[in-house]
Amino acid sequence: MTDAPAIGPKATGRGAARRSELFDDLVELLLGEGFGHVTLDDLAARLRCSKRTLYGIAGSKEQLVRAAVVHFFRRATARVEAALAAESTPAGRLAGYLHAVSAELAPASAQFFDDVAAFQPAAEVYERNTRAAAHRVRQLIDEGVAAGAFREVHVAFAADVITSVMVRIQRRQVAGSTGLADAQAYGHLAELLLHGLAR
Repeated sequence: MTDAPAIGPKATGRGAARRSELFDDLVELLLGEGFGHVTLDDLAARLRCSKRTLYGIAGSKEQLVRAAVVHFFRRATARVEAALAAESTPAGRLAGYLHAVSAELAPASAQFFDDVAAFQPAAEVYERNTRAAAHRVRQLIDEGVAAGAFREVHVAFAADVITSVMVRIQRRQVAGSTGLADAQAYGHLAELLLHGLAR
């Protein structure tokens, strides 16, 4: 997962705390219910604020949605990296990383991910984060092989396979073919990787 610039609540200034709280509430609402079917009027009513307040965060529903998706992945990235830093062994770091990704994706509904896939600006954010996560997994495998903790594998091939699976998860193809939620798919990917790499 990676970071990306976002439209969103300003860090300082009058009403900054309220804007930040409102933005967090917006993200939670969109994660739970998706966004394809809602209007700015719906969002304002659900969040108990005015449309003008929402326009203070972003200039349109599309910009608001993209900002929320970026915020979700930025927050997730910070927590995933914190989980990774808490692990010391190569196997623990790889498992910790993928399980943390799974945990971060778990609160997001299938509707949210379907809507992300259907909305190009949000889909691009998810895809960028997916590719960054795949790159991170390759680094972790490299570290494990170099330390002798993982058996010798063709790292470039392993990374290509992992990237392909992660992109299929991001594009909702794994959900379509298996019925697995994105978080569940990452959990199973972690198990396969760890068993495949174990000496």
